[in-house]
Amino acid sequence: MNLKDILVISGMPGMYKYVSQGRHGMIVEGLADSKRFNVPVTAKVSALEDISVFTEDEDVPLAEVFRNIYRKEDGAASIPHKSPDLVLKDYFGQVLPSYDRGRVHVSDMRKIVSWYNTLQAQGLVDLEEPAAEGEATGEAADATAPAAEG
Repeated sequence: MNLKDILVISGMPGMYKYVSQGRHGMIVEGLADSKRFNVPVTAKVSALEDISVFTEDEDVPLAEVFRNIYRKEDGAASIPHKSPDLVLKDYFGQVLPSYDRGRVHVSDMRKIVSWYNTLQAQGLVDLEEPAAEGEATGEAADATAPAAEG
């Protein structure tokens, strides 16, 4: 699963695919509607590859959480992101038992489940493991970095 080109933009709902670099920013395409537009350089953009989830030990990359959901659901969609809080907490505990219950909020779980379901519907979720673990990924952002989906 290559999440490098899948982006979330602060203040904008949904996810976007990187298309190319533009004159005054980058050109992205909406995953839901396939519409292209320019994102200014001042916008806060996060690649899903750079997002991780807090656990009791070390942060877990979002791709690994998606793989856990994929395995649990046998490749199908997960529970709806608008499920009750207790249902989401229980589900997330099954997917990532060691998640930090003090720092991972229900809103983060909703975003992650929503992102997974969107990627799964687009056929972009699979069990492909990372190619090389030695690649420099920079500072990983936590699951609360992107704006909440609207």
